[in-house]
Amino acid sequence: MQAVVPTRVIAGVVLPRQRTITLILVAGFALLTAAAAQIRIPLPLTPVPVTGQTFAVLLAGAALGRNAGAASQGLYLVLGLVFPFYAGGASGWTHATGATGGFLLGFIAAAWVVGALAERRQDRAVSTAVPAFLTGTAAIYLLGVPWLAHVLGVSWVRAVELGVAPFLFGDLLKIVLAGAVLPAAWKLTK
Repeated sequence: MQAVVPTRVIAGVVLPRQRTITLILVAGFALLTAAAAQIRIPLPLTPVPVTGQTFAVLLAGAALGRNAGAASQGLYLVLGLVFPFYAGGASGWTHATGATGGFLLGFIAAAWVVGALAERRQDRAVSTAVPAFLTGTAAIYLLGVPWLAHVLGVSWVRAVELGVAPFLFGDLLKIVLAGAVLPAAWKLTK
């Protein structure tokens, strides 16, 4: 009697179903961040463009939790070294370590922070989601500003003028939008 050999193996057979779904979601949010990075508006007085990335980062943390959310942004950072995934289709080590490098690292921290807060159900109502997203955005700034100051050789005050001040209004809009979208999504799943 011959043994039957399966002609194909699906990921769910090799990996537990939950892990497979998590890996797919991590990759999906890395790609969502890459797509959001292509929404790019250069500003004349700063090397940091306005992008849609922070919206994707905040949603990744809230939707995936701290570890998978951070992993999605880590994957985004790594993929951007090879593929044109960074803002405006940029890629490579030079870009990853350039003026926006600290903000890219901040994406990982922000997704982790927002994910940790989401795991404590801080993403279920606008009144708690907005502060969680504000905290995540602060994490991006906390890593981005010192890096920007170092790369440009300017003071931290000047780095705030270049890397935070021009983006406050847009980031607040993204925070409010994410803060409204996610709780609404949770209500649909009930």
